[in-house]
Amino acid sequence: MYTLAVSASQVGIVIAILVVIAIVIFSLNFLSLFIQTWSSGAYVSPMNLIFMRLRNINPRLIVHAYIQVKKANLPNITTDTLEAHYLAGGDVINVINSLIAAKNASIQLDFNKAAAIDLAGRDVCEAVRTSVNPKVIDCPNPAAGGRHTIDAVAKDGIQLRAKARVTVKADIDKLIGGAVEETIIARVGEGIVTTIGSADSHKEVLENPDMISKRVLSKGLDSGTAFQILSIDIADIDVGENIGARLQADQAEADKRVAQAKAEMRRAAAVALEQEMQAKVQEMQAKVIEAQAQVPLAMSAAFRDGNLGIMDYYRMENIKSDTTMRQSISGTDEEGSTVQ
Repeated sequence: MYTLAVSASQVGIVIAILVVIAIVIFSLNFLSLFIQTWSSGAYVSPMNLIFMRLRNINPRLIVHAYIQVKKANLPNITTDTLEAHYLAGGDVINVINSLIAAKNASIQLDFNKAAAIDLAGRDVCEAVRTSVNPKVIDCPNPAAGGRHTIDAVAKDGIQLRAKARVTVKADIDKLIGGAVEETIIARVGEGIVTTIGSADSHKEVLENPDMISKRVLSKGLDSGTAFQILSIDIADIDVGENIGARLQADQAEADKRVAQAKAEMRRAAAVALEQEMQAKVQEMQAKVIEAQAQVPLAMSAAFRDGNLGIMDYYRMENIKSDTTMRQSISGTDEEGSTVQ
């Protein structure tokens, strides 16, 4: 009996020690949080705080966010809602801050939409601030693309270099799936290039820079983006190079090279034709010499066959000598050219 009593007392002591340890651990980790929730009217049970720790959730962050929810009177938001967003990888504090800012600015924004925007990778708090206080985007953005101006050429060939400043306001309803600032910059740049390129003269654009803003705004460039374009202002516009004159000079140089190449082709063809004619003359002369070589043979054959007599031969030689004498007197050779 004594042994059993001692054992029961020891068990009681152990239990008491465990309870004390649990109370100490709770006091060190959760007491201050529990007091904060209780004193601020955002009550969270001690067991819920412990379960948050077991679920690998930061209870201090959830408590801080829940206190903000209660103090701002945000509806339909519980600790379970905050825990779910935390476990999904969202920024709970940023979402709550955006809801408070939206409520103060009379912007319709609920927790589900704010959480979806946050999980989509957008800064929902910054979006709310931008919807209240519009931001200015430089076009082009030197930090992004390295270019400082948008270059375009008017119809008269003169290049213009422009800088624009776009004032935009975030559209909360289009943040999910809407295009970002880079799309706005690209569309505004395209509109500026189109407007300058359609101008008959660069002077027309220099005299009325607002024509660029009006035409670009009329195109509805904020369609499908997360922003609403409020204004487009041309901050600076300068005259660049005479692109038309340079292109004409390049074209003239190219035409000259083409003409030179064609002339060289004609010269080569003429030289080849001359060489061909000379070869044909040599061929004809060879045929004449060959024909002349056949004359003595033909005369010999005529003598042998009796077709040519000696008197006929002398008569032919006399005619030939007489022809040679006449040609020498007239100053021409046998081929009809003048003898110098």
